[in-house]
Amino acid sequence: MTNERVIIALDFSTKKDALRIVDELDDLISFYKVGLELFLSEGMEILKILKKKGKKIFLDLKFHDIPNTVQRAVKASLNYGVDMLTLHTTGGFEMMKRAKEILEETKTKNDAQLKLLGVTILTSLDNKSLEEIYGVSFESSKIVKNLALLSKRAGLDGVVASAYEISAIKKDCGNDFIIVTPGIRLEKLPHDDQKRTVTPKEAFLLGADYIVIGRAITSSKTPKEVLLRMFK
Repeated sequence: MTNERVIIALDFSTKKDALRIVDELDDLISFYKVGLELFLSEGMEILKILKKKGKKIFLDLKFHDIPNTVQRAVKASLNYGVDMLTLHTTGGFEMMKRAKEILEETKTKNDAQLKLLGVTILTSLDNKSLEEIYGVSFESSKIVKNLALLSKRAGLDGVVASAYEISAIKKDCGNDFIIVTPGIRLEKLPHDDQKRTVTPKEAFLLGADYIVIGRAITSSKTPKEVLLRMFK
């Protein structure tokens, strides 16, 4: 396992708390996820600080709107110098296609590394949850597979998906199609809101290109020690 493939989720409301983790893990981790909570609290400032520290940024805002709105949001995101950006695949083919097109049209050399990823089904959802939402029975693995293929056809670089779907996605979309896997736990936690979880080792064995791990590391009193044990 290499630490270059581990993304630490900065699920905090203040940059003070987020940067405490970044500074503690400075020599171990180069990639960090900034989600809705931290971005809405601190805005572009947290992204600028992370870049000054030489870190890679996974900006996980999960854009989901009409194609024109998402296209403009992706274009605006180029101002942030992020390395990965997410949108919901359930926004449809046209939305994803337009997002990729504007990225290719307007990105500069500094944006060449930016990967556009489609979020398939949140790892907090299982088959029962999907039935509650849509009113009919669904098999999550089939839906994820279809959404991944749709993302590939729209030109996206990869998807965010549970470890349980990695094998099928790689088979249909190719090994160069990036898969970022959330729902990572060092062990099963009580009252966890993630339903489809795996350990870091399991995720990589299944073929994940990157894993996203948050509370298991960031809520620890000794995050660096926990991370070092994970790499053994």
